[in-house]
Amino acid sequence: MSIRKCRVCSGDFFEEPLLIYEDMPAISQFLPKKEDFAEDKCVDLTVCQCSKCGLIQLDNDPVYYFKDVIRSGSVSKEVRKFRRHQFQEFVDEYQLKGKKILEVGCGRGEYLDFMNETGAISFGLEHRKESVEECRAKGLSVIQGFLNNPVQKIENGPFDAFYICNFLEHFDEPSKALQAIAFNLKDDGIGIVEVPNTDLLLQDKCFYKFTLEHLLNFTQETLKSSLQLNGFEVISCNPIRHGSPLSAIVRKRKRLDFSEFDNNQKQLHIEINSFIEQFGSEKIAIWGAGHYTFGLLSALNIEDKIKYLLDSATFKQGRHSPKTHVPIVAPETLKSDPVKGVLVLAAGYSDEVAKILLKDFDPKIKVAVVRNNNLEYLY
Repeated sequence: MSIRKCRVCSGDFFEEPLLIYEDMPAISQFLPKKEDFAEDKCVDLTVCQCSKCGLIQLDNDPVYYFKDVIRSGSVSKEVRKFRRHQFQEFVDEYQLKGKKILEVGCGRGEYLDFMNETGAISFGLEHRKESVEECRAKGLSVIQGFLNNPVQKIENGPFDAFYICNFLEHFDEPSKALQAIAFNLKDDGIGIVEVPNTDLLLQDKCFYKFTLEHLLNFTQETLKSSLQLNGFEVISCNPIRHGSPLSAIVRKRKRLDFSEFDNNQKQLHIEINSFIEQFGSEKIAIWGAGHYTFGLLSALNIEDKIKYLLDSATFKQGRHSPKTHVPIVAPETLKSDPVKGVLVLAAGYSDEVAKILLKDFDPKIKVAVVRNNNLEYLY
């Protein structure tokens, strides 16, 4: 059954497919024997692109074994050397020795031994029962399962790090899987995400590189955006090993620390009160009837100390601030109904307003400009 929405961002596909290849192989694994020829089916591959995030993908259903990681029976010497170096560098760079690292889609454990050699404590997650049994027989710590729920808990978690190599492109619901990975990481969790490099495919314009196994075809741009949409900050994303795979180093996105906002609010409140108190029971004015002033009045609860708000915009004059209901008047009111102190809070116009105050109005008026979380006194 074909889909019409992006598997990552749910955006609509462009109306016309990029390509359609008819009668293409329906499988790349579990290859047929002679007696299986009658059951060997073909599929039409429809290559689409999301109009929202740009991700290239097939609109086909996944292969029946898409949850299983099936690697070549023997890992090449070059790959073994590369993975050992890559994993050791990763563990050293992010101080992961003695820490728990999860491989998502570990197959028969081809890479778990390499990660164990780094001094990290490796765990694998694999769907295929036979592969899990083979891993466990070799003494590897492997959990049977597949990620299809954003809040799915994985045994032995939370993990300090993870890696997923040439597997994400098989997923029919990649966002759920990525969110599940993030859910099972510690707050400072780090990871490696590797996928085939579609930038090369686009460069070579090579038709036979499309396969039903790869529902998702990530470019450098769309891999980064897919990871960012699903709970990760992308530290780096580059081609590796002859440019064929894209490899991203990611970190679980943290909730921002906004504690300084409270501290700054208290500090500014103290400074503004100190400015106002010098005038005794008399109220002051604020020049600027915009959202900065409205927010400040509401957050600091100082509206009862403000006589009026000054603003040159005639469409604001005669009205009141929302919630706090301080009247908004023309600047000339400073002459007909004067105050002794004025706070300037006019965003990008504050310096211009301060000059007008000092030049055109009573020089005895004390003026202070709100500069972020402090006052700048102009007397």
